[in-house]
Amino acid sequence: MDDKMLLFKPSYSLQAITLYFLKLGSIGFGGPVALISYMHRDLVENRKWISEEEYREGLTLAQLMPGPLAAQLGIYIGYVHYGIAGATLTGLAFVLPSFVMVVMLGIAYKLYGGLSWMQSVFYGVGAVVIGIIIMSVYKLTTKSISKFNMGAIKKNWLLWVFYLAAAVITFVTEREEVLLFLSAGFIYMFVKAPPPMGKARAAGFIFLADTGFWHFDTPTLKKIAWFFTEAGAFVFGSGLAIVPFLHGGVVKEYGWLTEQQFVDAVAVAMITPGPVVITVGFIGYLVAGFPGAVVAAMCTFLPCYLLTVLPAPYFKKIAKNQRIKAFVDGITAAVMGALAGAVIVIASRTINDVYTSLLALAAIAILIFFKKMQEPYIILAGALLGLLIKNYSW
Repeated sequence: MDDKMLLFKPSYSLQAITLYFLKLGSIGFGGPVALISYMHRDLVENRKWISEEEYREGLTLAQLMPGPLAAQLGIYIGYVHYGIAGATLTGLAFVLPSFVMVVMLGIAYKLYGGLSWMQSVFYGVGAVVIGIIIMSVYKLTTKSISKFNMGAIKKNWLLWVFYLAAAVITFVTEREEVLLFLSAGFIYMFVKAPPPMGKARAAGFIFLADTGFWHFDTPTLKKIAWFFTEAGAFVFGSGLAIVPFLHGGVVKEYGWLTEQQFVDAVAVAMITPGPVVITVGFIGYLVAGFPGAVVAAMCTFLPCYLLTVLPAPYFKKIAKNQRIKAFVDGITAAVMGALAGAVIVIASRTINDVYTSLLALAAIAILIFFKKMQEPYIILAGALLGLLIKNYSW
C-alpha cells in the first residue's frame, strides 16, 4: 500500500466498509449501473468515506480492465484506504450473498423443472428496475460531466460529444468498446493538457443428491474453469457485455444449457441483488452442481480481482498528474455515455407494453418525489404487480 495511504486515517473501519458491501450485495438490485450509483450515493455523497476523485479513479480503472464493472469498483473502493485486505473483504462480501441466492435458486430450478413464476416476477421487477437505472444514470451524468443547462454543456461540449458518441455506439453494437474509452481519454488529454514537444512520456500500469448438489464430472469441471476464466479475463464492460460471451459458450459451443435455460439464468441474475455476472454461479450449478457453481464464480471473479488490485497502487500515484486527470475525464464521459446506451438496450427489451411502461414511469416518479424511498421496496412492489398482471386479465 502507498505510504501516504498508511499515514491517513480513514473515517471508517475495515469492518464498516465490509458490512456495507455485504448489505449492498444482499439488497442491491438493478444491475451494474444501479449498483455503482448506490456506491456513489452512499459512500461519496452521504457518508463521505470516499472522495469524488477516488470514486472516479475506481470507475475508470474498472472500465479499463476486463471483468464485471460493479464488482471491480467495489474492490477498488475497498483498496483505497485498506489495501489488499480491504479489496479482498469488500469483494467477497459483495459477491457472496448473491452467490448463495443463485445456488438456492439453482436447487429449486432442478427440483421443479422451470421458473414460470419467476418470469412473472421478472416482468414487474424488470420494468421498475429500468426506472431505477434511468434515475441512476441521470445522477451519475450530472456528477461526472455537467448539469443539463446550456452554460455547463457549452463549457464541457467535448465531454458531451464523447458521452453521446459512446451512448450511440453502445446502443447500436450492444457492447461496450474499451478502445472508445481510451480514445476519448487520449483526445481530451491532448486538448486540455497537451504534453510539451519532445518531452512526452508514456505512463503504463500492470495490468443433497436429488438436487444435483454434488453431481459433476472432472473433465466438465475443467472446461468450466477454463471457459469462465476467459469470461472474467477477456470480456470488458458490465453484465450486458458478458451475456453474449456466455451464450456463445454454454449454449452454442458446449451445449451445457438450452436456449430457455440460458434465458432463465439471465432472469435469475436480474431478479437477485448484487452483480449481474453472478449468473455464472447459477449456470455453473446447472452444469455441474455446487462444485460447478463455485468454480464458475471463482474463475470469473478472480481475474477481475487481480486486474483491479495489481494496477491500483500505480494508478493511484499517476492519477494526480494533470494529463492523467484529463485522460480520466475523457474516459469517464465515454463511460457514462456507454452506460446510458446500455440502459436504452435493456429498456428496449424490457419495456414492451403499456403495463411495463407504467411501472417504469411509476418507479421514476417515486424516486423523484419520495427521495428517501429505498429501492428494495420498489423492487418488491414491482414483483407483486408483475404477478398480478401476468395472472389476471385486466
